[in-house]
This record gives sequence, structure tokens and C-alpha cells, in this order.
Amino acid sequence: MTKSILVLKLGSASITTSKGEIDEAIIADITRQVAELALNHHLILVSSGAVAAGKKYIKNYKGKISERKAAASIGNPLLLSTYSKHFKPYNISIAQSLCERQHFSHRTQFLQLKETYEELWKNGVIPIANENDVVSNLELKFSDNDELATLLGVGFGASLILLGTSVPGVLDKEGKVIDKIESINNEVFSLANKNTSEVGLGGMISKLTFANLASTMGIKVVIFGVRTPDGILKAAKGESGTICTPKNCSISARNKWLASGSLVTGRLMVDAGASEAIRKRKSLLAVGVKSIEVDFANGEIFEIIDEQNNIVAVAQAKVSSNTISKNAKQHNLEIANASDIVIL
Repeated sequence: MTKSILVLKLGSASITTSKGEIDEAIIADITRQVAELALNHHLILVSSGAVAAGKKYIKNYKGKISERKAAASIGNPLLLSTYSKHFKPYNISIAQSLCERQHFSHRTQFLQLKETYEELWKNGVIPIANENDVVSNLELKFSDNDELATLLGVGFGASLILLGTSVPGVLDKEGKVIDKIESINNEVFSLANKNTSEVGLGGMISKLTFANLASTMGIKVVIFGVRTPDGILKAAKGESGTICTPKNCSISARNKWLASGSLVTGRLMVDAGASEAIRKRKSLLAVGVKSIEVDFANGEIFEIIDEQNNIVAVAQAKVSSNTISKNAKQHNLEIANASDIVIL
């Protein structure tokens, strides 16, 4: 593909009115800007708002899981209809993509999803992605659409992820927008407002968490205000919001998927020697394991943590945690090959 891939995520609070209903005026402005970006990019639009669009049809809505699912089933077609109407003047067609966590945890399903998107782009169609709230299992849900946007961006090799929000960017202690963040550390996280909006699941901490993952994988991320005049176009040019600087990353597409899209099921703790060896691109052997924190099966993905509970890497297991326990004295037992370990 000759065009670069751009992921644009829009939060519920940024596209709804003060009453929590879809704001058609802002949708019209969004489609105008997206139509311009589509000339030079393959677009993925990750849009929240289905629950907000549908909840008024649920009597005495309280926000219970069953009510959210019902509201989403009503709101999804309403939201897509609104986008379709406002994209029509630009001769742009859209497609709905309802995603589930399992679509990213299985490599084969993920590649099928990628092939579908590529076919849509070939035909000038913009996919609009959202979580499949109607059927998603609570334990396998995306934390929010910031995560979904990041998994799509990292997995598909996007050059840019724009995380739209209701504020103009990441704000410093004086309330001014921070133009650029070189490294997302504890000091940066301390600036984030811990609150989420009444209509959304995420917040600034979520955006920074997934911006950190994306930038580590070599993707430029901009956190910006959707309601800033020409905010999307300016953010794409780096003229609006907060730029999270991408790091140099040369790992394979498969390992990017492993680090971001796979479903982590287990966890084990390693000693300092094993942690250092992993960082030097060595395989993980049983001799370095301190403890198994969460069990996992052969072939499943597990986290590797050090003795300070910091995540060192994720890896695909060559043996199960049960096998490790039974063969604890077999120090040369290979738990994960270096090619199946991604350092974080």
C-alpha cells in the first residue's frame, strides 16, 4: 500500500452533547477533516458513542452491564447512520467493524481482520471500529477504545495514532498544554486527571498508558482536543495537542502483535540474572524463574516480571507452567525462546 495508515480515535465525551446525545455538528466537522486526511492516508476511525446514542431508549437507564449492551445494540446503527450521512457529501463510504478481544489474541483471526481492512481501503471505504459491546465477555473486554485504537495501530503498522478527547491535550500543573512528551514516566502520569467522563470509560491515564505502548512500538501518538478548530488536521500535522515521541523500534510485525495484541494469560517472576539475560536477547530458562504468579499453558502468552514486580517482557510459552513446576531442577529447560520474547 502506498498510503500510510492513520488511526483516529474519538471518545464519547468529545462527540456528544452535554445531555450525552450524539452531537451532529461535531460529527459533520469530523467527517470534513477525515475526508481531507483520507486523500493521503488509509484511515481507521475508532469511534465511541454507541452507548451514548442508544441509552435514551432504555427506560430508567442506570449503566448496568446489561443496559450498556442493550444501549449499544440500539446505538451502533444510529451512530453509523450519522457518520454515513455526513460522509456522503465527500463520496466516502464507511464500513462497520465490531471488534472483540479474541480477534487480537489469535494471530490467524488478527490477520484475517487485517486483510478485510486492506480490502476496504482498496475500495476507498473507511472502516469505523468499535468494541462489540453486545456480546463481549466482561473478562475479555478492551479496557476502552484507547486500547482498541492502539492494538489496531500497532498491529497494522500505523505511522500515526490520534487520540481525540474533550480537552486540548495533556495539561501541565498550570493547565497549559504540553506540546511534546519524550518519555511517558511517573511524572507524566501524575499530571493526568484521574476522573473519567460520565459517558466514557477511559480518561487521560488510559490515553497515556496506550500512547506509551504505541510510542514504544515506534508509532507517533498525538493526544488532542476534538473540538479545537481543525483539531484533527492540526494534530495530524503536529500543530495541535500533545505529541508523544515515537521510539526507535525494529522488531518484526509478529512480535509487535505479540507485545500488544495477544491475550496475556499467565505471569512468572524471574531473578535479576534472568532479567538481564532477557534484555540481552537471550532465551528464558527455568534456572532463572523465581516463582509462577499465574498459571499458563504451552503456547499461551505470559508476562515476565522482575523481583520488583516490573514487567520485563511478554513471551510465548514453549512449555506449560505445570511442566516448569514439575521440572524445577532441570535448569536448562527452555521456557521461551529469544525469538518469542518481546522486551517492554
